[in-house]
Amino acid sequence: MVRKAKIDRKTSETDIRILLDLDGTGKGKIATTIPFLDHMLTLMARHGLFDLTVKGSGDTDVDDHHLVEDIGICLGKAFREALKEKAGINRYGSATVPMDESLAAVQLDLSGRSYLVFRVDFGVRKIKTFDLALIREFFKAFTDQSGMTLHVNVMYGKNNHHIAEAIFKAFARALREAVTLNTRISGVLSTKGTL
Repeated sequence: MVRKAKIDRKTSETDIRILLDLDGTGKGKIATTIPFLDHMLTLMARHGLFDLTVKGSGDTDVDDHHLVEDIGICLGKAFREALKEKAGINRYGSATVPMDESLAAVQLDLSGRSYLVFRVDFGVRKIKTFDLALIREFFKAFTDQSGMTLHVNVMYGKNNHHIAEAIFKAFARALREAVTLNTRISGVLSTKGTL
Protein backbone atom coordinates (compact mmCIF):
# COMPACT_ATOMS: atom_id res chain seq x y z
CA MET A 1 0.00 0.00 0.00
CA VAL A 2 1.40 3.38 -1.04
CA ARG A 3 0.84 5.98 1.66
CA LYS A 4 1.98 9.18 0.05
CA ALA A 5 0.49 12.60 -0.65
CA LYS A 6 1.27 15.68 -2.66
CA ILE A 7 -0.34 19.01 -1.79
CA ASP A 8 0.00 22.29 -3.69
CA ARG A 9 -1.62 25.46 -2.38
CA LYS A 10 -1.24 28.91 -3.89
CA THR A 11 -3.11 31.95 -2.60
CA SER A 12 -2.54 35.68 -2.73
CA GLU A 13 -0.67 35.28 0.59
CA THR A 14 1.27 32.00 0.30
CA ASP A 15 2.69 29.45 -2.13
CA ILE A 16 3.21 25.96 -0.66
CA ARG A 17 4.18 22.54 -1.98
CA ILE A 18 4.30 19.42 0.20
CA LEU A 19 5.37 15.85 -0.53
CA LEU A 20 4.79 13.27 2.21
CA ASP A 21 5.65 9.58 2.53
CA LEU A 22 4.34 8.08 5.76
CA ASP A 23 6.59 5.05 5.39
CA GLY A 24 9.86 6.88 4.91
CA THR A 25 13.09 7.00 6.86
CA GLY A 26 12.92 10.51 8.30
CA LYS A 27 14.31 12.54 5.42
CA GLY A 28 13.27 16.18 5.66
CA LYS A 29 13.77 18.73 2.92
CA ILE A 30 12.29 21.84 4.46
CA ALA A 31 12.49 25.37 3.05
CA THR A 32 9.78 27.72 4.32
CA THR A 33 11.78 30.99 4.55
CA ILE A 34 11.14 30.83 8.33
CA PRO A 35 14.29 29.27 9.86
CA PHE A 36 12.73 28.30 13.20
CA LEU A 37 9.79 26.58 11.48
CA ASP A 38 12.24 24.78 9.17
CA HIS A 39 14.03 23.45 12.25
CA MET A 40 10.78 22.22 13.87
CA LEU A 41 9.52 20.52 10.69
CA THR A 42 12.89 18.85 10.15
CA LEU A 43 12.61 17.44 13.68
CA MET A 44 9.08 16.27 12.91
CA ALA A 45 10.19 14.40 9.78
CA ARG A 46 13.17 12.79 11.51
CA HIS A 47 11.43 11.67 14.70
CA GLY A 48 8.27 10.62 12.87
CA LEU A 49 10.29 8.70 10.27
CA PHE A 50 8.32 10.49 7.57
CA ASP A 51 9.91 11.55 4.30
CA LEU A 52 8.75 15.13 4.07
CA THR A 53 9.40 17.90 1.59
CA VAL A 54 8.00 21.33 2.39
CA LYS A 55 8.62 24.31 0.14
CA GLY A 56 6.83 27.46 1.15
CA SER A 57 6.94 31.19 0.76
CA GLY A 58 4.57 33.98 1.56
CA ASP A 59 3.96 37.50 2.79
CA THR A 60 6.39 37.21 5.71
CA ASP A 61 7.23 40.88 5.25
CA VAL A 62 3.80 41.47 6.80
CA ASP A 63 3.92 38.66 9.37
CA ASP A 64 4.77 34.94 9.56
CA HIS A 65 1.17 34.07 10.50
CA HIS A 66 -0.24 33.32 7.03
CA LEU A 67 2.63 31.06 6.01
CA VAL A 68 2.78 29.12 9.29
CA GLU A 69 -0.99 28.59 9.32
CA ASP A 70 -1.14 27.60 5.65
CA ILE A 71 1.69 25.10 6.08
CA GLY A 72 -0.31 23.60 8.95
CA ILE A 73 -3.35 23.42 6.64
CA CYS A 74 -1.35 21.72 3.89
CA LEU A 75 0.35 19.25 6.22
CA GLY A 76 -3.00 18.30 7.74
CA LYS A 77 -4.41 17.69 4.25
CA ALA A 78 -1.33 15.67 3.29
CA PHE A 79 -1.66 13.33 6.27
CA ARG A 80 -5.38 12.91 5.67
CA GLU A 81 -4.79 12.10 2.00
CA ALA A 82 -1.91 9.69 2.68
CA LEU A 83 -3.97 7.78 5.25
CA LYS A 84 -6.91 7.34 2.86
CA GLU A 85 -9.62 5.35 4.71
CA LYS A 86 -7.21 4.66 7.64
CA ALA A 87 -7.50 0.88 7.33
CA GLY A 88 -5.15 -1.08 9.56
CA ILE A 89 -3.61 1.85 11.44
CA ASN A 90 -3.15 2.00 15.21
CA ARG A 91 -5.24 5.22 15.22
CA TYR A 92 -3.99 6.40 18.62
CA GLY A 93 -0.55 7.72 19.46
CA SER A 94 1.12 8.94 22.61
CA ALA A 95 4.61 10.20 23.42
CA THR A 96 6.32 12.04 26.23
CA VAL A 97 9.63 13.60 25.29
CA PRO A 98 12.23 15.41 27.39
CA MET A 99 14.45 18.13 25.99
CA ASP A 100 16.91 19.01 28.72
CA GLU A 101 14.84 20.78 31.41
CA SER A 102 11.58 20.64 29.40
CA LEU A 103 9.04 17.82 29.23
CA ALA A 104 6.21 17.64 26.69
CA ALA A 105 3.46 15.05 26.31
CA VAL A 106 1.36 14.55 23.19
CA GLN A 107 -1.64 12.28 22.80
CA LEU A 108 -3.61 12.05 19.59
CA ASP A 109 -6.45 10.20 17.92
CA LEU A 110 -6.91 10.04 14.15
CA SER A 111 -10.64 9.93 14.77
CA GLY A 112 -11.88 12.15 11.97
CA ARG A 113 -12.95 14.66 14.63
CA SER A 114 -10.88 17.83 14.88
CA TYR A 115 -10.07 19.05 18.36
CA LEU A 116 -7.03 20.73 19.89
CA VAL A 117 -6.02 21.06 23.52
CA PHE A 118 -2.81 23.10 23.76
CA ARG A 119 -1.57 23.65 27.31
CA VAL A 120 1.72 25.42 26.79
CA ASP A 121 3.05 28.55 28.46
CA PHE A 122 5.99 29.98 26.57
CA GLY A 123 6.21 33.10 28.73
CA VAL A 124 8.37 35.24 26.45
CA ARG A 125 6.68 35.34 23.05
CA LYS A 126 9.59 35.26 20.59
CA ILE A 127 12.60 33.23 19.61
CA LYS A 128 14.58 35.64 17.47
CA THR A 129 11.81 37.00 15.22
CA PHE A 130 9.55 33.92 15.42
CA ASP A 131 6.32 34.49 17.36
CA LEU A 132 5.81 31.39 19.52
CA ALA A 133 2.03 31.93 19.51
CA LEU A 134 2.16 30.69 15.91
CA ILE A 135 2.99 27.17 17.11
CA ARG A 136 -0.57 26.85 18.41
CA GLU A 137 -1.89 28.26 15.12
CA PHE A 138 0.13 25.65 13.22
CA PHE A 139 -1.31 22.78 15.27
CA LYS A 140 -4.85 24.20 15.08
CA ALA A 141 -4.66 24.31 11.29
CA PHE A 142 -3.12 20.82 11.20
CA THR A 143 -5.83 19.28 13.40
CA ASP A 144 -8.65 21.00 11.52
CA GLN A 145 -7.51 19.66 8.16
CA SER A 146 -6.38 16.20 9.25
CA GLY A 147 -9.44 15.42 11.36
CA MET A 148 -7.27 14.70 14.38
CA THR A 149 -7.91 15.10 18.09
CA LEU A 150 -4.67 16.41 19.56
CA HIS A 151 -3.64 17.11 23.15
CA VAL A 152 -0.35 18.93 23.73
CA ASN A 153 0.72 19.41 27.33
CA VAL A 154 4.01 20.81 28.57
CA MET A 155 4.53 19.77 32.15
CA TYR A 156 7.48 22.09 32.72
CA GLY A 157 10.31 23.86 31.00
CA LYS A 158 12.27 27.10 31.07
CA ASN A 159 13.98 27.42 27.71
CA ASN A 160 11.45 28.18 24.96
CA HIS A 161 13.54 26.53 22.27
CA HIS A 162 13.67 23.34 24.32
CA ILE A 163 9.93 23.49 24.97
CA ALA A 164 9.17 23.84 21.26
CA GLU A 165 11.56 21.01 20.35
CA ALA A 166 10.02 18.70 22.94
CA ILE A 167 6.55 19.44 21.54
CA PHE A 168 7.47 18.73 17.91
CA LYS A 169 9.44 15.59 18.78
CA ALA A 170 6.62 14.24 20.94
CA PHE A 171 4.09 15.09 18.22
CA ALA A 172 6.19 13.28 15.61
CA ARG A 173 6.59 10.16 17.72
CA ALA A 174 2.89 10.06 18.65
CA LEU A 175 1.89 10.56 15.02
CA ARG A 176 4.28 7.80 13.89
CA GLU A 177 2.67 5.43 16.39
CA ALA A 178 -0.85 6.36 15.24
CA VAL A 179 -0.20 5.93 11.49
CA THR A 180 1.70 2.66 11.88
CA LEU A 181 0.02 -0.31 10.21
CA ASN A 182 -0.92 -3.11 12.57
CA THR A 183 -1.47 -6.57 11.10
CA ARG A 184 -3.91 -7.44 13.89
CA ILE A 185 -6.29 -4.67 12.86
CA SER A 186 -8.77 -5.53 10.13
CA GLY A 187 -10.39 -2.49 8.53
CA VAL A 188 -10.51 0.54 10.81
CA LEU A 189 -10.15 0.53 14.58
CA SER A 190 -13.66 1.73 15.33
CA THR A 191 -16.92 0.09 16.35
CA LYS A 192 -18.62 2.43 13.84
CA GLY A 193 -16.66 0.88 10.98
CA THR A 194 -15.36 4.22 9.75
CA LEU A 195 -13.08 7.03 10.88
